[in-house]
Amino acid sequence: MLTGFLEAIFNGISIGAVLLIAALGLAIIFGLMGVINMAHGELMMFGAYATFVVQNGCKQLGGVWFDFYIFLALIIAFLFTAVVGLILERGVIRYLYGRPLETLLATWGVSLIFQQFVRSVNWVLVIGIVLFCLLFFGSLRILNSRTNWGKVRNWFVAVILLLSLGITIATSNLLGEQQALTQPFFGPRNLDVTAPTWLQDGIALGGIQLPFARLFIIALTIICVVGIYLFLQRSNWGLRIRAVTQNRSMSACLGIPTQKVDAITFALGSGLAGVAGCAISLLGSVGPNTGQNYIIDTFMVVVVGGVGNLAGTIVAALGIGTANFLIGSGTLAFLLSPIQPLVDFFNFFATTSMAKVMVFALIIAFLQWKPAGIFPQKGRTVDV
Repeated sequence: MLTGFLEAIFNGISIGAVLLIAALGLAIIFGLMGVINMAHGELMMFGAYATFVVQNGCKQLGGVWFDFYIFLALIIAFLFTAVVGLILERGVIRYLYGRPLETLLATWGVSLIFQQFVRSVNWVLVIGIVLFCLLFFGSLRILNSRTNWGKVRNWFVAVILLLSLGITIATSNLLGEQQALTQPFFGPRNLDVTAPTWLQDGIALGGIQLPFARLFIIALTIICVVGIYLFLQRSNWGLRIRAVTQNRSMSACLGIPTQKVDAITFALGSGLAGVAGCAISLLGSVGPNTGQNYIIDTFMVVVVGGVGNLAGTIVAALGIGTANFLIGSGTLAFLLSPIQPLVDFFNFFATTSMAKVMVFALIIAFLQWKPAGIFPQKGRTVDV
């Protein structure tokens, strides 16, 4: 009984570690910037798909490339999702600071677009997006540098937009006749990521089997937590982020580029979501709905821990991850076997979905007692 309990605790901690990596990014975006980013789960999904692509590429190379592809995947997942997050901040979020409801709706719409994108993306779509960006933004850049727009700026932009769309649609229609270019890269089905050879085994400790993949995720989480702490507390940009968090207007008066700080903060949080997605790929298959399986738990971690508080985020992530596994796996019902009424009660919740329901109910009860979370911390509302 003790062995089973300890093994369940270990599995719960490993799940909590994934939640913690994801919650670190969300704590930065939601906790420090006051932005409700419903597309955070889809950034995790992008990180998982990036891992799948890197795995396939390294598998073709074979040898040492496949054995250590996970390290390359972590770097690429972080950079790719950070760039996506930066584009999202520059294109959408920066116009919605201080308006949480509009931010929630906008990012929810973006999350649906991202999900459909990975289902249908192919070479025609990629070429079309690249071509449109080159034509539209390239033309704007050239005209901005050589033309005094005056009062006709909006007309120029409209004409360039229509021309760029027309050329892109015509090109896409021509390329669509080539069947090889219309095959989806991923499709709607889930895809499996094979862990490197050295992560496929485990170690027995006191009768408990500890998979190397879960140990790797825990170690990765520790590195991310330490890295974020050092970045926020010891670096110049970390100091700027904390200054803008405390008082945006005063920071701007002191010469801190607040818009650049916002962009870097959002990119950092998005990059951490990509790292979380890479970790998720080691625990199960990757699909368009991967991020949706974690986004609610991630928000609960941030809220329960205390918005913007690193220590609270750690405690909440490990607690929620462990509770979900203990209840959902039936371990808690087994431990309470001498008390039959409690066994029947917890057996009713001994599935993944029902365990989430029970944990959510416990969180609601907890927030009635401490509405600001375990370690409350004053946040900020970004001024427009």
